[in-house]
Amino acid sequence: MNKIVVTVFLLSIFLYTCTSDHLPNPLDSKLKRVLNGISPSGNYESYILPESDDYEGIPHDPSNPLTKEKVELGKLLFYETGLALAPFYEQSKKTYSCSTCHIPSAGFLPGRVQGIAEGGIGFGENGERRTMSGHYDEKELDVQEVRAASIMNVAFVTNTTWNGQFGGNNVNEGTEDLWGYDPFTEINFRGYYGLESQAIEGFTLHRMLINEEVLDTFGYRPLFDAAFPDFPVEERYSETTGGFAISAYLRSLLANRAPFQRWLKGEETAMNDQQKRGALLFFGKAGCFRCHQGPALNNPDRFYAIGVKDLHQTGESFNPSPQGKRNLGRGGFTRKAEDLYKFKIPQLYNLKETPCYFHGSSKLSLREVLNYFNEAVPENQNVPQEQIAPQFRPLHLTEKEIEDLVVFLGDALYDQDYQRYVPNEVLSGYCFPNNDVASRFDLGCD
Repeated sequence: MNKIVVTVFLLSIFLYTCTSDHLPNPLDSKLKRVLNGISPSGNYESYILPESDDYEGIPHDPSNPLTKEKVELGKLLFYETGLALAPFYEQSKKTYSCSTCHIPSAGFLPGRVQGIAEGGIGFGENGERRTMSGHYDEKELDVQEVRAASIMNVAFVTNTTWNGQFGGNNVNEGTEDLWGYDPFTEINFRGYYGLESQAIEGFTLHRMLINEEVLDTFGYRPLFDAAFPDFPVEERYSETTGGFAISAYLRSLLANRAPFQRWLKGEETAMNDQQKRGALLFFGKAGCFRCHQGPALNNPDRFYAIGVKDLHQTGESFNPSPQGKRNLGRGGFTRKAEDLYKFKIPQLYNLKETPCYFHGSSKLSLREVLNYFNEAVPENQNVPQEQIAPQFRPLHLTEKEIEDLVVFLGDALYDQDYQRYVPNEVLSGYCFPNNDVASRFDLGCD
């Protein structure tokens, strides 16, 4: 009799253990209810990013329909150091690429406070040791007044750069009278979207070329033929088609394998409980969702001032520009007082490994970012209080809540399989993302 009792007891424990693993987690149902309540469609699935080869579903410029051939060509051109053919000095020829300032392992961002393309040397382990070449004066470097913006999920950005100056569409409709003041924004008159406009203009800005060496010596001509068969031959091999290919590739950079994305698709164990609590804070008490919306958790149509420091105030940037118009945010482009010091709301995926945050690289960790929002005390004395966004106010989060938010932002939004977007090699055979002597040593190319 005792054996029967023991057997029944053990069997009940076994059955409970097996079934308890599949009991519904109340955090899942609560998070779905919250997302359904704030989603414009009323469905939490609206936060799902497209698959990277869903060329119809990925937002794109009608002038540049996405194709596999364009994406593959752009994937090579983006990392091709052999395009760096028009630098100031011979020493920098064929030494940098688009990926120099958008390093995949650093969240497709610079590995230091400021990206250095032409005139930079070295890499380190994650781009952190790149510095100025002795052949260059500081004013000759290809550096920007603000930190480069992330290109992850950039398909969901309509007008690119922190001030949204590129693109003849969306928020730039009605600003045509401004495009001629800056030679870089004249491209907007061609009517392309922001990403295409910036990619095309980037060839001039970063002193890169598509020429016979690129096409025939390196072997890119057949790839241009495959990607742009509808372009007349006399227009097929140019900075325009090169920019179209690069922007097509960039639109495919989607963090659709991050734990939060997998959870949205039905894999409820993809996020742990702490990440789910962080998500509930993000979409609830902390109010992050009011600015960071949609699949990319950004907002392409809104610009806000939160009073963070500018890049030149970090003390670690080259050719600092205290009076630079990029420090004025959207107002530096529109010339409107109400737009001054307001910057684009960035996307939030794959920020775990990036070393710096905000347009001025003023914060060095996600914890510092969240502390800044929690305290809501502007740090840049140049930004008038009346320009500060009304949403920027103390959040009153506890230490535990901040930690949960850090874990959600850092881990649940991190697509660790970013290497799928990086080619094994480029057609020139050169080292990438950089090809200078110091970088080749750091990267193990020699």
